[in-house]
Amino acid sequence: MSGGSGSTAVSGSSAAAGNLQAAGPADLRAAGPADEPIDDHCRRAPAEPLRRYIAWYAGYRQRGLAPARHRGLPSPFLTLIFTLDEPLVMLAHPDPGQPPGEFATLLGGLHATPALMIHDGAQSGIQLALRPLGARALLGLPAGELADIDIPAEAVLGGVCAELRARVAAATCWPERFAVLDDILLRLIKAGDVSGPPPEVAWAWRQLLVSGGTSRVSELAAGTGWSSRYLASRFRTEIGLTPKAAARVIRFHRTHRLLVSRLAAEPETRLADLAATCGYFDQAHLAREFRALAGCPPSQLLAEFGRAEFGRAEFGRAEFRNVQAAEATPEGGWTDTEGR
Repeated sequence: MSGGSGSTAVSGSSAAAGNLQAAGPADLRAAGPADEPIDDHCRRAPAEPLRRYIAWYAGYRQRGLAPARHRGLPSPFLTLIFTLDEPLVMLAHPDPGQPPGEFATLLGGLHATPALMIHDGAQSGIQLALRPLGARALLGLPAGELADIDIPAEAVLGGVCAELRARVAAATCWPERFAVLDDILLRLIKAGDVSGPPPEVAWAWRQLLVSGGTSRVSELAAGTGWSSRYLASRFRTEIGLTPKAAARVIRFHRTHRLLVSRLAAEPETRLADLAATCGYFDQAHLAREFRALAGCPPSQLLAEFGRAEFGRAEFGRAEFRNVQAAEATPEGGWTDTEGR
């Protein structure tokens, strides 16, 4: 997932969705003619004091669409979701030992394999992209304690979740809902642990982000003054992945974003060129990493995000319209450096 810059909202909607944003809290499920699909989303950066902890908020609402399955892809962010109506239905978690389930709220850590979700044509909620270095301040625990798992957010945030969902449901538009998030999360930060992870871990994480996942572990260890083994242990405790695994996730995330944005501008984009840009040995290396981290090759992933044919059809609107798909919205290059 990539961090949003500034506070400009990135939003889109069908005609019915436009009516929905103006509709009051009395009916979150209905808007517009019954036979007209609703496909609404809005994305925004949080209030300035929260940006070192949270990259972006994304609100979404769909009605009357075809049932679909969606991949929750590995990214450099923890995932926090508050549903507005239907529960989030998880078919598979990054940890294969965790059984499927339904979630009214969900908090998930960093992972290096995809999750799988389904919806029956209707879903609505708000997703937050949390920065691992801010986990102690926002959640009261290191991001490492949430690695590879998905849990109800109440297990960590307690009664705040019920307050947040009730106030969001009473809001009449996305800006008001995001303002509720700002208010409650600022309160959490003020009451939380602001000590943060060790500066060596924070430095190594930022180096990985700045390099797009191409920094070598030996270079990171040398920069911290720690051994590679000690760095891996402390890094995993705080972040949830080892430096090597985090580098793979960050590089994959950057590559996926660039692939989406370049294909939107130039359908004949070559994977070999992208592989070279993002630090893979060759196109075959890139394809292997996509299969390992996304569970499928690049062509299939693009098709699932709305492309009728890899490298050909116009990039469709469907690339955003599922939980976690905000990560893939075309926004240009890699710019997220922990809000700094």
